[in-house]
Order: sequence, then structure tokens, then C-alpha cells
Amino acid sequence: MVAKTLKFNVGDHVVYPKHGVGRVTEIETQELAGLKLQLYVVRFEKERMTLRVPINKADSSGMRKLSSQATLQEALTTLTGKPRIKRTMWSRRAQEYEAKINSGDLVSIAEVVRDLHRAEDQPEQSYSERQIYEAAVSRLARELAAMENIDEAAAQDKIAKVLKAA
Repeated sequence: MVAKTLKFNVGDHVVYPKHGVGRVTEIETQELAGLKLQLYVVRFEKERMTLRVPINKADSSGMRKLSSQATLQEALTTLTGKPRIKRTMWSRRAQEYEAKINSGDLVSIAEVVRDLHRAEDQPEQSYSERQIYEAAVSRLARELAAMENIDEAAAQDKIAKVLKAA
């Protein structure tokens, strides 16, 4: 098997769509069924999980570098917009929100946060609504924290301030 050029280096923050922000801790070679396979070893601290992604499958799995500053600004601008809540059944909307969160796209995640955010004077969220909202905020905050080199709590505070200002 020919070694592919590395897209990520040890120590890089990466975004894996289903799990969020992780860090490449090493690049290892394993032998499976007589083939040598190079793998990125990605550690997700929040979930206490380690993922091994074959280097040649990193692109097709959706693994990517952190978003650009322009994408981050677009996501924060999205938070200030007017919530768009479709009048469809909650189960259908919940599936759409989960798909947006698992897409790994920062702007899509920001749309979920914007749509599910409730101000103090609004009615309380249902349990499942709150779970999806918290998952989206957490995913957004982890990428923001990695990009701005702050902790997740500070990133969540920044998101809360943007939502409150809107």
C-alpha cells in the first residue's frame, strides 16, 4: 500500500462530524489481513474516546481541519438571526436537527442553536428539545474553544452573550 501524503499532523485539532472536535495524538501503522494500514489516532477528551481513522478514508469520513475565521463569523452571525421553526411534527424536526449537528458544519450547528434557543420570557423546552439544544451548543462551543484557544465554558459564555444580544 502506498503511503498517502498526510493531511493532518500530530497535535492538530480536527473535526469528526459525528463526534466533534478531537486532537490527532499520533499516526500509527497497523497490519490488517496482510496489508499495512496507516491510521490517524484521534482523541476526543470530552467523550473520553479514541478513534482510529485510516489515512486514506479521512476525507470520505468527513474529517476536516477546524473552520476558518470567516466560517466562525458566519456561524456567530447566524446565531443573531430570527429563529426559523417549521410547523412540522417534532420528530421530523428533531431528525433534521440531529442531521445538521452530525454534519459537522459549523453554520448548520449554529442554525440548530438559534432555532432551539429560548429566552427567559419564553416557554420552557421539552426534554428532547433541550437535549438536542445542549448537544448543538456543546459542539459549537468545542470548535469555538479550539479555534480561539479558550476552554469550553468560556466559549459557551461567548455563545450565550451572542444569543442574549440578539
